[in-house]
Amino acid sequence: MKPFFILIKCALGRSYEVAAAIADSEVASEIYSIAGEHDLLVKIYVEDGTDIGHFVNERIHCVPGIVDTRTIPTFKAF
Repeated sequence: MKPFFILIKCALGRSYEVAAAIADSEVASEIYSIAGEHDLLVKIYVEDGTDIGHFVNERIHCVPGIVDTRTIPTFKAF
């Protein structure tokens, strides 16, 4: 399994709704509300060899209330 992170910017007032929708879809390992430029930090695990861009497009971008995302792939855990 390979982890990656997604920073999500939500429409005003919709961060809890977006977080709940992602949690209900059971694709995320962890979801955090954060301060700053983005509203949510999401940790996701996928099988090795999974196309992360396709996964994010199909499973995350379809959630209503998301304005922007930034995907952060991981390489090695220490």
